[in-house]
Amino acid sequence: MFSSVLIANRGEIAVRVITTLRRLGIRSVAVYSDADAGARHVREADTAVRIGPAAARESYLAIDKVVAAAVESGAEAVHPGYGFLAENVEFARACAAAGLVFIGPPASAIDAMGDKIRAKLTVSAAGVPVVPGRTQPGMSDDDLVAAAEEIGYPVLLKPSAGGGGKGMRLVESGDGLRAAIESARREARGSFGDETLLIERFVLRPRHIEIQVLADSHGHAIHLGERECSLQRRHQKIIEEAPSPLLDEATRARMGAAAVDAAKAVDYSGAGTVEFIVSADRPDEFFFMEMNTRLQVEHPVTEQVTGLDLVEQQIRVAAGEPLALTQDDVVLRGHSVEARVYAEDPSTGFLPTGGRVLGVRSSTADWARLDSGLLPGSVVGSDYDPMLAKVITWGADRAQAIDRLSAALASTAVLGVGTNIAFLRALLADEDVRAGRLDTQLVERRLDELTRAEPVPDEVFAAAALDELLALQPADGVVDPWSVPSGWRVGRAAAIPFRLTCGDRDVTVLVTGSPASARVQVGEGSVVDASVSLVDGSLLVTYGGRNLRYARALDDETLWLAAEGRTWAVAERSTLEGAAAAAGGGGPITSPMPGTVLVVKVSAGERVVAGAPLLVVEAMKMEHTITAKVDGVVSELLVQAGNQVALNQTLAVVTPSED
Repeated sequence: MFSSVLIANRGEIAVRVITTLRRLGIRSVAVYSDADAGARHVREADTAVRIGPAAARESYLAIDKVVAAAVESGAEAVHPGYGFLAENVEFARACAAAGLVFIGPPASAIDAMGDKIRAKLTVSAAGVPVVPGRTQPGMSDDDLVAAAEEIGYPVLLKPSAGGGGKGMRLVESGDGLRAAIESARREARGSFGDETLLIERFVLRPRHIEIQVLADSHGHAIHLGERECSLQRRHQKIIEEAPSPLLDEATRARMGAAAVDAAKAVDYSGAGTVEFIVSADRPDEFFFMEMNTRLQVEHPVTEQVTGLDLVEQQIRVAAGEPLALTQDDVVLRGHSVEARVYAEDPSTGFLPTGGRVLGVRSSTADWARLDSGLLPGSVVGSDYDPMLAKVITWGADRAQAIDRLSAALASTAVLGVGTNIAFLRALLADEDVRAGRLDTQLVERRLDELTRAEPVPDEVFAAAALDELLALQPADGVVDPWSVPSGWRVGRAAAIPFRLTCGDRDVTVLVTGSPASARVQVGEGSVVDASVSLVDGSLLVTYGGRNLRYARALDDETLWLAAEGRTWAVAERSTLEGAAAAAGGGGPITSPMPGTVLVVKVSAGERVVAGAPLLVVEAMKMEHTITAKVDGVVSELLVQAGNQVALNQTLAVVTPSED
């Protein structure tokens, strides 16, 4: 067994690997970029090595730096996690050349499965069913058109060299095929440096089901059942579960055997995943899609139903140990479901969010698990993938596991950063999801209703005003009635006004009384009896006879509140801002996401019209053009191209023409 292992990754997967290393008594070595100097994985590792600036290509993707860190730290092996260099054959070879054990499959297996065309040819030769199509290397546009006519529409164009949905195009008729080929080649070339495409029949109502395999270097290979990963958006998985509600025992055994055959075809060792596509209409018919030669993001659901630690299995296999179990030893118990928590805003087209993490709350139930790399103080920026955490639950059956996941998400909050948690809960409540009627287009079909922004409730504004009232109370006892902010006046009580803004609502909240006994009016609504107290960091509010509990954190002038999976950032609204809005929408132009200013299209003093583009901000490889809300003059311009900006940071000020 190894005495020291370097984790060539960051975030929640690095923390996950460190947890297993600690349990096994193995020294852990973390690597970090400048952006991650205070990150959780750095703090929890036994030692940590800086490898470069924030840019991934200069740190986590720099093979020479990662290998040098492993050698200099005395590590004997390297665990790649997932993403970054996990499926990079050159990294595996560089580790071997430096005398390091790569905790993953042989470089030859990574190479064979890394190219989709070669992978399909390899597994097909081993008798594994593949989707009908054409997979010859170097096909021209004319070849692809001819193949489409041969296999029949709809067809799916896929880059040979990469995954993650990049460059994939669904084509339903011959009319748009050549344009789709041109577009797919361009994206594949930009993403992977290789424009080679393959084409295959698109399976109607497709379900994405993958088999977890384990193999050692002694010729033994088994499977650990399947995971259903059909709930996706833009080919990215959102919610995964094990086992699949679609498969029966006979199909599971057939699919598992096919996955093992695929692994053996490339002399695989370690943990890997063979992905299949299955028609919802014909669950007994499945086709090989690809093999991921690494640990999967969704591996916890398999761990929950098998009782195995997959990271431990990887380490033991890499250390040369034979598998300690046979196929007959694998028993699936209960059901497990996982949801991915992202720093994104579903109501704005899933624009990335970000900021400084003020607090993290999660379920403490023994059936819930949180895999996270977050700590209070962590900065979520635009340098890396926006996935923040994974919430995983186990239940005796599927219904209980889903109920528990929804409850765990309701208890989960990342204060200081907007997330997709409310979207995840809405998806779990969908009737077809609950019934197991899944396919990879379900989320897209339901997107409008799943992402519909709900107005900020009155009670949230009331809670924010009461929180502020609580903060105004004298800290050292009351000296006289004038020191108490109760609105008391000679003759009668006067309300204290709190001008607040959150989401698309701007309201004035009037409060009279004390925290223990208050009267609250939100906007033009009715006056409601209320009270507030702070207990163990949570805000306890009674409002109109209801007891409410909010996780809370204060960041300068913004109060973050969270409850039932929803999070609100409530800020004070100055009289000046209110006047600007009333005048027609002039005033500060803010960034809708943390990122980098790519282009500044105006200059200070320039006249603009409503809708005119002012700046372009980029984050997570997404560009967002920011426009003027009114006709006016750019009275202030506070950024320039190349600047890093935060969520809601003021970029410019437009003064309406009439002013």
